[in-house]
Amino acid sequence: MAKRDYYEVLGVNKNASEAEIKKAYRRLAIKYHPDKNPGDKEAEEKFKDFSEAYSVLSDSQKRANYDQFGHAAAGGGFTSEGFGGGGSPFEDIFGDIFGDIFGGGGRRGSGGGQRGDDLRYNLTIEFEEAAFGLESKIQVPRHQDCDGCGGSGAKKGTSPTTCSTCRGAGQVRVQQGFFSLTRPCPKCGGKGKVISDPCPKCTGHGRIRSRKTLSIRIPAGVETGSRLKLTAEGDTGTGGGPSGDLYVVITVKEHSLFQREGQDVICEVPISFPQAALGCELEVPTLDGKTRIKVPAGTQSGKVLRLADKGIPSLQGYGRGAHLVVLRVETPTKMSARQKEILEEFAAMGGEEIHPNNKGFFDKVKDLFE
Repeated sequence: MAKRDYYEVLGVNKNASEAEIKKAYRRLAIKYHPDKNPGDKEAEEKFKDFSEAYSVLSDSQKRANYDQFGHAAAGGGFTSEGFGGGGSPFEDIFGDIFGDIFGGGGRRGSGGGQRGDDLRYNLTIEFEEAAFGLESKIQVPRHQDCDGCGGSGAKKGTSPTTCSTCRGAGQVRVQQGFFSLTRPCPKCGGKGKVISDPCPKCTGHGRIRSRKTLSIRIPAGVETGSRLKLTAEGDTGTGGGPSGDLYVVITVKEHSLFQREGQDVICEVPISFPQAALGCELEVPTLDGKTRIKVPAGTQSGKVLRLADKGIPSLQGYGRGAHLVVLRVETPTKMSARQKEILEEFAAMGGEEIHPNNKGFFDKVKDLFE
């Protein structure tokens, strides 16, 4: 079954502003949140659908990709997720409100466990590596379970005890007006356990700082700003909570000869005046190595010669762009007396028929001032 259009799901038009999209999501979330509709499968499905739509349309880069490629843009490992600790878009808007009303924040797992932080790793790669992809190993500094206590935070041979205030729930209920709200337990900090004899290695935190080596695959066609999401490779959670995610953010180095424009590669190649006037064959560099091209006689500076399928591969796997050779005719700066004499003779013999651009330009000037 085909997915519905995300704009249709949220009930907004395609020109809707960020504020309008957020307002539409907020209205639907209040109406269909599962905690307000227990056991209602239809409400649950609707909540999933518009949460998915909002996660795309609320992100400018994801929205641009969706507007261009539709639902196909959601495929692949690259994303524009933020790095604030994850969770759903519902948490971003309503965490402070419904977290209290419905019994706890979105970042806590069962039994008071808390999700680990998302991490960002900046990776700089060469122009050619971005074009063709690569396998790379990175070392990521992160928090992981302490090997001295197994993540419990208690000294080896001892165990945390159940908090007497919240009786292990990690939360206490307080009355505020007409509402009965839940708060993290002040005694155990929401963990549900109290450590009397902390582990000396992690000082009771249950986690230590370390480095993990990861092998990652960068697909062909990435560019500066592309992001690779590695699920559960961020900081380890606490108290049994899940690990956060790792986002690898790509920066592509500038190339000495090539520039990128979409999937096309642009290379400026200088040629002499005689080569441009008489035509020639040139050997030019491409991503695939050197290749020969024919320069037609009478070539003007700025002429572009297109080499198909020599550019950047599509990130979605749909072929390659072109390699664009931009020819720049160079004017000589140092000439011998004989060269000057020949050039002056050439100029004296020249007529309008050998200067096509010259004639067109002065015709336009004449029309402008008449």
